Amino acid sequence: MQTEKLSHLIKTSSDPDWQLWLEETLSAFSCVTGTIHVLDKESKLLELKAQVGIPEFLLPKMSQIPVGKGMAGIAAERKEAVQVCNLQSDDSGVVRPGAKDTRVEGAITAPMLLDGQLYGTLGIAKKDPYEFSAEESAALMQIATAMASAI
Repeated sequence: MQTEKLSHLIKTSSDPDWQLWLEETLSAFSCVTGTIHVLDKESKLLELKAQVGIPEFLLPKMSQIPVGKGMAGIAAERKEAVQVCNLQSDDSGVVRPGAKDTRVEGAITAPMLLDGQLYGTLGIAKKDPYEFSAEESAALMQIATAMASAI
């Protein structure tokens, strides 16, 4: 499914189907792992709504993420996409130590923004080192915006 079609599907859905939307996004970008987190307005934590390819033992660490921590938290804090070409060798401080256990390398997380307001994050990753292009980043941001409109 093309990213424009996916964005349209999301915008016209009556109820959020986070798992389906994540799976379609992974397919559109040829990725193997991903997460969707939605911002809880009261706790100010990013709450896991859907995941693909996350090892079971990591789920407790990823179920709630503070804004500013890890890729999802930093994308949420900066309100811009954050990526690493090789998650396994990253030393920027963006990647949390446990994230390396996902065994993925090229990763990007986009904030779900609508009218400048944060609603959550959408993260995807490939098995191999990979740098997402400006066009891919923009397409992921478009999908993330569509998801924000569903909340």
